Amino acid sequence: MSTTYFIGDIQGCADQLHELIALIERTSSNNYYLFAGDLVNRGPKSLETLRLIRTLQQTGQAESVLGNHDLHLLAVANGIRPSHRSDTLDQILQAPDRDELLHWLRHRPMAILKNAHLLVHAGLFPSWSAQQTMALAHEVETMLKSVDWLAFLRTMYGNTPEAWSDDLQGNDRLRCIVNALTRMRFCSAEGRMDFASKDGLAAAPAGYAPWFDLPRATADCTVVFGHWSTLGLVLRPNLISLDTGCVWGGKLTAVAMNDRQIIQVDCPQQQKPG
Repeated sequence: MSTTYFIGDIQGCADQLHELIALIERTSSNNYYLFAGDLVNRGPKSLETLRLIRTLQQTGQAESVLGNHDLHLLAVANGIRPSHRSDTLDQILQAPDRDELLHWLRHRPMAILKNAHLLVHAGLFPSWSAQQTMALAHEVETMLKSVDWLAFLRTMYGNTPEAWSDDLQGNDRLRCIVNALTRMRFCSAEGRMDFASKDGLAAAPAGYAPWFDLPRATADCTVVFGHWSTLGLVLRPNLISLDTGCVWGGKLTAVAMNDRQIIQVDCPQQQKPG
């Protein structure tokens, strides 16, 4: 019997992904995998990870949303952003199939809605319903697939606007959507994002709370996300947090959609925080 599994941030830890999938396949076959983004970067085998997930997607076995590290790869590959000291993207940038992989990556969705489960990389504004989230994600996806996608990447970075308004237009609108879906952790009751704090729940800035603890329009579905390694695995009736710090020496986690079975593998530390 096939099962859909959500898998958290991999960040280039291909060996652990192979191990995790092998564990899952021992108990069931013909499974479908939904990845929470940040497929690449900081781990040792970003190229192998990208090739594996691309093959799974092209054979109808998987799909992935885009994370901030995946967008960073697209920007670095096109000279829009400089490499960071902790980046591990060179294997992809020098690969013979680089262009095919990057083309495939920028055609991935920003959000996925399946069986009342809404998958995003990081978060969403409390005022967004699942249907609005999907519509706004589609706006970004359409731009990434367009002939103007490089111009979009050049304007994508920045912390403003911090708050969502349906009246936002142009680059401000798209940037705000991207920041919510790929970077959000804390949000104020007035709907303003904070980008300074990357720590756990106890580190919420004054006047801010984890975005998912605010009254939200997605209470009628289960929101699934990664991105927040210092938060770790969280299972609530309408929430699943998946990033368990694989690249930091934590675990790589899969959660079954139907019964929330948890499958994890231990990961060696590839990067040190800070």
